[in-house]
Amino acid sequence: MTPAARVQAAIELLDQIIEAAAAKAAPADRLISEYFRARRYAGSKDRRAVREMVYAAIRLCGPRPASGRAAMLALARQDAQIAPLFDGSPHGPPTIGDSEKPAKTGVAVSWIVGRLAASGIEKQAARALLDRAPLDIRVNALKAERSTIALPEPGEPLSAPSGLRFPAGTPVDQWDAYRDGLIEIQDHGSQWVCEAVGAQPGETIIDLCAGAGGKTLALAARLGNAATLIAADTDKRRLGNLAPRAERAGAQIERTVLLDPGRELEALAPWLGAADRVLVDAPCSGSGTWRRNPESRWRLDRAELDRLSQLQDHVLDIGAQLVRPGGTLVFVTCSVFDAEGPERIAAFLERHPGWQTTPTVISVGTERGGGTRLTPHHDGTDGFFVAILNSPC
Repeated sequence: MTPAARVQAAIELLDQIIEAAAAKAAPADRLISEYFRARRYAGSKDRRAVREMVYAAIRLCGPRPASGRAAMLALARQDAQIAPLFDGSPHGPPTIGDSEKPAKTGVAVSWIVGRLAASGIEKQAARALLDRAPLDIRVNALKAERSTIALPEPGEPLSAPSGLRFPAGTPVDQWDAYRDGLIEIQDHGSQWVCEAVGAQPGETIIDLCAGAGGKTLALAARLGNAATLIAADTDKRRLGNLAPRAERAGAQIERTVLLDPGRELEALAPWLGAADRVLVDAPCSGSGTWRRNPESRWRLDRAELDRLSQLQDHVLDIGAQLVRPGGTLVFVTCSVFDAEGPERIAAFLERHPGWQTTPTVISVGTERGGGTRLTPHHDGTDGFFVAILNSPC
């Protein structure tokens, strides 16, 4: 591909990504993979160059752009090497017209910027949400030790007990250690969230929104399989990925429970009032993971944020019914919005008299509204909110 053809490919991809974001359809990484699967002539250097331009444009444009061309014009204003490639060549984009306007740049659309500011995320802290994230792994303590594991590349030891950091794009999923279950890809902040659960050997622990089970596996490794772990979720496909992952990791999961939305307690009836700890890693906006999925901020609207906040209240109330007297409910979101953190804790305590928060005992993050918040700017992690709620005895 010529340099101009790469710019045109980036424009075509951005058009697809913008359309998908408006429709809340396929994510950018999937669209990029499908685009190049249909264009085998593009070499690895072409794919890498186009991908980098696409993500640079996504990170640059705050509100969702009108078109891929407008997004690339915004990038061309930042990168002087791009503008001359709008040259009208056979496979390149048409030349830039005098009246053409680039897309607006910034962190996000204005209402989101306002919500971030109200949540104490401004200026550098807000811009850091769009930095390119490193790649973090967790050494699986069931099979290996961080101090002795042999990997193709040396990683930077992190403050989490089993964490190592590598540059973005490091192909760890192609390493033998990954295939053999010695390591798992897990953000440093997510590893600390698992530490915050405070799980102890012999306990019954329910991961209520387990997804594919990343935190369930981390808890199993932390406890040396010396706890009863139940993983539950409403997503059959994602939950179905847990069994092969657990087998590869050597993790013992007592039960996986598929939940029917609105009828969750029917499936969870055996554990009502019986769990020592319930982890509610609730569905959320994912604002703390924009470094990895920057186009997701183009999908978010006020109605969706309100819907997610209501869903978080719902799963918290379910979790509360599973906790034994004197037990612990751990609330987690990968969000930096107060609406998906402190405000949910305040609302929960109002609905559930007698419950109390206790400090989150981890060495990262800052106190925020009854819990602890981690951010890319302050902690070099994805954004998280975690709070510990104790049931009355």
